[in-house]
Amino acid sequence: MRSREDLIKLRHPASPPAAVLCCGNLVLDILVRPVTELGWGKTTWVDCIDQSIGGNGASTAYALAKLGNPVRLIGSVGADESGDRILAQLGSAGVDVNQVARTDLPTPVTIGLVHPNGDRALLHRPGTSLEAFSDGIRLTRDLVAGCDRFHLANIFAFPRLQPFAVELLRCASRQGLTTSLDTGWDNRGHWMETLAPCLPHVALLLVNEEEARRLTGCSEPERAARIFREHGANKVVVKTGDRGCVVFAGSTLFQEPAFPVPVADTTGAGDCFAAGFLAALQRGYDDREAARFANAVGALSVQCAGSVAGLLSFDETVRWMNQRG
Repeated sequence: MRSREDLIKLRHPASPPAAVLCCGNLVLDILVRPVTELGWGKTTWVDCIDQSIGGNGASTAYALAKLGNPVRLIGSVGADESGDRILAQLGSAGVDVNQVARTDLPTPVTIGLVHPNGDRALLHRPGTSLEAFSDGIRLTRDLVAGCDRFHLANIFAFPRLQPFAVELLRCASRQGLTTSLDTGWDNRGHWMETLAPCLPHVALLLVNEEEARRLTGCSEPERAARIFREHGANKVVVKTGDRGCVVFAGSTLFQEPAFPVPVADTTGAGDCFAAGFLAALQRGYDDREAARFANAVGALSVQCAGSVAGLLSFDETVRWMNQRG
């Protein structure tokens, strides 16, 4: 049980928080549950087959908007019905999707087989993400207007963007944007070869426990966080699932426990966590408060199928977490 000193107070700044410029993939998620095993050559009956927005960029941007933070999304979808549906849902939440490109390749789709305990097996068709940003991204004055943070959601989602990632982050910093990066999963297996050159230009690195192990070879989140710091990252947050998160900022390293909740589906919970951490920072909360708030956003996400269905507004989330404090 948390002490009264651990509760987060609602703050209502005189002006809205500055916008976040978010770059990341947009995906149509098809979630099948419950799935305990697969049998080739036979039919398995399930309770639910649902569709939801997914992808690190779309989920993070949607969650930021739901939490009341202005967000502009850079990404790519196909010129198809799935792309229409994703953009409409993001737009209805308040996400600025004017910088999302439409291409002839299909919109990315992920089929998630969800175990009764919330774990997932994912089948992903990258579609338009394979060709997106083959010429990099120009952070023009119009593109960054009103923003004070650049967030790269899953550096591994766009293979053609990776050669430009270091310069993109460096350019964002030169334009006065605070940089943050959520690693994501590297299906091609390059891991630290791709990430390490970026880290000196990353003010905030977010990474889940398994990604941290793949990147550093360390199964201990605290040691992995130190390695990321040694490679140049300024602040590191390791997401540790139902144990919460580990934060290494300045000379301070601490673990913030999770909120125990029933788990329906963990799809996109890490993206919602990232959005929660960023939304709290954008409102002036400190790292420990941001970690608690992010844990709350993640806890709300995992209680419903799909990454964003369980999310609440910023104030509602603060009330929810403080009731459990």
